[in-house]
Amino acid sequence: MNLSPTLSAAISNFQLPDPLGFGRVTAPVMFVANYINGAWQAGELMTYEPIALNPAATSLQFAQQCFEGLKAFWVEQDEPALFRPDENAKRMARSAERLCMPEVPHTLFLDGVKAVTQAMKPLIPRRSGESLYLRPMLYGMDTQYPLAGSENFRFAIVCSPSAAYFAKPIRVLVERDACRAAVGGTGDVKAGGNYAGSIQATRRCIERGYDQPLWLDPVERRLIEELSAMNICAIIDGALCSPALNGTILPGITRATLLSLAADLGMEALEQPIDVNSLLDDIDSGRCSELFACGTAAIVNPIAVLADGQRITRLQQVDAEAARFKTALLDIQEGRAADTRGWMFNSAE
Repeated sequence: MNLSPTLSAAISNFQLPDPLGFGRVTAPVMFVANYINGAWQAGELMTYEPIALNPAATSLQFAQQCFEGLKAFWVEQDEPALFRPDENAKRMARSAERLCMPEVPHTLFLDGVKAVTQAMKPLIPRRSGESLYLRPMLYGMDTQYPLAGSENFRFAIVCSPSAAYFAKPIRVLVERDACRAAVGGTGDVKAGGNYAGSIQATRRCIERGYDQPLWLDPVERRLIEELSAMNICAIIDGALCSPALNGTILPGITRATLLSLAADLGMEALEQPIDVNSLLDDIDSGRCSELFACGTAAIVNPIAVLADGQRITRLQQVDAEAARFKTALLDIQEGRAADTRGWMFNSAE
């Protein structure tokens, strides 16, 4: 890949922190493509830098914005490989449609993430569990105060060499007051506003000594949905269980992957409503043996405690099945196991 002298120098002069953490630094490379007058323009690699945005832009005034998160791995492979970027492209297309934005063409999306990955080769961490985290985003550029969508947009990709989101088992607090999303809203797409609305509850739970709030359905506040930054899975009666998608839950790509991998691990996979009160009782009885979070950033992360108000329920088993799923997933992502499902995309092709 031919890089400009300025971009090559920026990459050469960049120093990775140690330990990496998650998203602590933004790499010196970005990809940008504009949608102008009803057509997508050619994208280009450039050095990471602030982008001028009018204060009245619809992305700022009305949150006309969506994003994605995916990873490139370079551990055992000959070239860095992207994990299921086609699914991220499809999900961004769904998000764009819901927010009245143009679909980023599949080829443009894939070309962009591959270009950034290839440019970042000198800075991609090669230790197991670490990767290049990529953050594609799409946002409105037009300036107006009346409630209306933009006609011009920007697609950009930034990235960060990163480790996993959490480094140890997490403590989860049931959120009984606020709700994350309702049917007919934007809960099932990756809109930035969904995450802004979760920050208050996340801060409250951290202040109480927990890591993530667990969101419940907005009507009865009874059925489990997801955590603020990731999906949730449970091992109940020996089966992998995940809340059924219902129009408010983000269809996580890691979640879908684990449901597919369950058969490889000799386990039944179930998508079904999960009542939080029954789940707490099932943990106490041992019927639910394990809980874990899953997502691109989190990978597979065990949950040690599930608290509901003053009721603090500790999992009897932590990181047994979660560790098996994480190993099976990373073995494919990092090139130690055969990719029989076509999940890995060579960034050089």
